[in-house]
Amino acid sequence: MPKIAFIGAGSTVFAKNLLGDILSFPELAGATISLMDIDETRLHTTELVAGRIAKAVGAHPKIETHLDRRAALDGADNAISMFQIGGYRPSTVIDFEIPKKYGLRQTIADTLGIGGILRALRTIPVMLDMCKDMEELCPGVTFLNYVNPMAMLMWAVNRSSKIKNVGLCHSVQGTAIQLANDIDVPIEEINYVCAGINHMAFYLKFERRLPDGSVEDLYPRLHQVIAEGRVPEWNRVRYEMLKRAGYFVTESSEHFSEYTPWFIKRDRPDLVEKFGVPLDEYIRRCEVQLAGWEVTKETIENPGVPVDAEVVRQKILAAGGSEMDAHWVEYEATHFDEIEQSHEYGSYIIHSLETGTPRVVYGNVANRGLIDNLPAGCTVEVPCLVDKNGIQPVHIGMLPPQLAAMIQTNVNVQGLTVEAALTGKREHIYHAAMLDPHTAAELDLEQIWNLVDDLIAAHGDMLPEYK
Repeated sequence: MPKIAFIGAGSTVFAKNLLGDILSFPELAGATISLMDIDETRLHTTELVAGRIAKAVGAHPKIETHLDRRAALDGADNAISMFQIGGYRPSTVIDFEIPKKYGLRQTIADTLGIGGILRALRTIPVMLDMCKDMEELCPGVTFLNYVNPMAMLMWAVNRSSKIKNVGLCHSVQGTAIQLANDIDVPIEEINYVCAGINHMAFYLKFERRLPDGSVEDLYPRLHQVIAEGRVPEWNRVRYEMLKRAGYFVTESSEHFSEYTPWFIKRDRPDLVEKFGVPLDEYIRRCEVQLAGWEVTKETIENPGVPVDAEVVRQKILAAGGSEMDAHWVEYEATHFDEIEQSHEYGSYIIHSLETGTPRVVYGNVANRGLIDNLPAGCTVEVPCLVDKNGIQPVHIGMLPPQLAAMIQTNVNVQGLTVEAALTGKREHIYHAAMLDPHTAAELDLEQIWNLVDDLIAAHGDMLPEYK
């Protein structure tokens, strides 16, 4: 049975989903689950969660907890990262509030933009230290990363470490489900091929095979959603990009709006309203998640006490959440012991590596001859075959030129941020920010330089020294 290390296991809800996925496989039900976090309280809560999940699915894992990362990684067969360096407070709040003083508004700020750049600079040193630990303590490990900004982190890892790795996200399979609902076609009938970079990959094929053996291209149905005025209010940005670029992008509209210069402009509030862009959305979500975690913690620690739906509702609304948020938190707390397989790839990869069961997943890997019109070495998101031979990416070839050009604007920022992190040269942080599509659309060069200086000063010891 493998040893599976969860680094950042205090992310209780996410850890719960992965634990349920993993322990539901009979072949993994006796695995050693090594939980690690720097927050002892959260770690204890996740330990209780692991025990309840094991009982619910009839599994008998060995569960360990560690405050020390090296102890958790020692002898691991798989390592899963799910941490946030600097946390919501102070670091995420800094990433939003200081740019706002310059008139630069963001939605999520964890992938690209000035917020994504600073998150990468905080996280890359920690991740590379973790890789050094793995090279010493578990050199044969497969490292599964869920931490953002995905593309920058994996690019830095692949330039600095020999550890086998893959970056994982749920945007490809999650968006496919959303589109299936929009066109009223069962997801089980849909076949797709998707490629690009994390959060900016595109469905190159989106089709289904009909009973007579012919293949139906489903893109006309997606265009029909636009023509019939059925575009969901929360998804206007991506349908606009379908209309303009001809392909549907994987990550959400709120994310995509800040990867480009077209949707968030301080002197164009009409655009924000027209496309339904939720400014400061990640701040709102974090407040709701923190309130939801308190509900989860109480539920876990007091399993015999019924969940009071009205108390939950008041907590979530007070945190800035919606009635739907409150309903979802209450539902999760009430149905905590009901384990369903999620669509996260992590458990499937571990199961395939252990059993040889072949599967195709979408992974973030180094571009070594995979997408011909993107730079060698950058992180790309492509289909990967997984079996006992490991994670084997599929060659895609050339992307449509408009997609490659759009993606390149993001790769420019990623590459310069990685260069800054690996060389310690402050100049490359300025360069990354000046080439960021959204930042450049709002600020002049002097403002960008001053903004970077202010952010570096505000983060203090959370960042290494840049010269």
